Amino acid sequence: MKRTLLYIVSGLLIVIALLYAMSFHSKPEAITYGVSYSKLHADELGLNWKEAYQAILNDLRVMHLRLSAHWPMIEPEVGQFHFEEMDYQMNEARVRGADVILAVGLRIPGWPECHTPSWLLNETTQKIRERQLLYIEAVVERYKGYSNLKYWQVENEAFLNFATQYCGKGDEEFLQKEIALVRSLDPTHKIMVTDSGEFGKWYKAWRNGDVFGTSVYLYIWHHIWGPLRYPIGPGFFGFKLNVMEWFFKEKPSLLSELGAEPWLTSPIRDAAIEAQLERMDINKFNEVIAFGKKTPFDTQYLWGAEWWYYMTQNNHPEFWTRARELYSSGK
Repeated sequence: MKRTLLYIVSGLLIVIALLYAMSFHSKPEAITYGVSYSKLHADELGLNWKEAYQAILNDLRVMHLRLSAHWPMIEPEVGQFHFEEMDYQMNEARVRGADVILAVGLRIPGWPECHTPSWLLNETTQKIRERQLLYIEAVVERYKGYSNLKYWQVENEAFLNFATQYCGKGDEEFLQKEIALVRSLDPTHKIMVTDSGEFGKWYKAWRNGDVFGTSVYLYIWHHIWGPLRYPIGPGFFGFKLNVMEWFFKEKPSLLSELGAEPWLTSPIRDAAIEAQLERMDINKFNEVIAFGKKTPFDTQYLWGAEWWYYMTQNNHPEFWTRARELYSSGK
């Protein structure tokens, strides 16, 4: 009995030691910071979306952007493609020499994750997918020749099933069709596929893209437990990255979404400023940035710039001021 117990304890210690060792991944010497920007999110916050975007480019001087070609914005009516807003974003970035990761698909950044045009809401899945491929084709043909296009992002965290009431479960076969379409139209640019940092299994996203992107959120609001901070450390992401690199071929990887705005149960604009600050004050904001620095990713795109700008209009410029410092010095 004692010998059996000794074997069990020894085995557990070996497993713990291996997991601990696997969590190590060299931290980057320097980090390249980018930001996600969404006209949809700016509209939700009641902002002048062009003014907010110009501030990101001219005041924060962000040189690396992740933009979203939301389907309802691109095709507000069946067969009627509207590129004015997306052209503006791409052109303004290009003039300043800022590169762009451009997200296309049904599920791209911004809650409730899936963005279906209103004219398709009552259609079958097959009909939606047929139209989805036509929309993707239109976007890729429009922007593939832009000198500042860095990567395409196809869908966003497609295998994270938290949003199944809006999106259904992730369909790897259809994702592959989307990726194949983008590759056939634009063989020049690499394709990024993303997964959740905390709950994603990563391997499906890893094996389907040329570039892998993951999210990191520290402070969330769980539907059962309420507001909480994930009880994980940066080594958790080093461990997952090691597993992917050991079992699959290495590939470029980046932190595509570092959550730096409050996670609430209602739209941000509907919440009191005090409630927003309870979920994301400047100390938590700095904690998020410091946490990101300890992960193995040398390229990190923050999420929340529209909110930082919104807060400057509500007598809380500290987030914008800190972001300006981050983008000017990388510290």
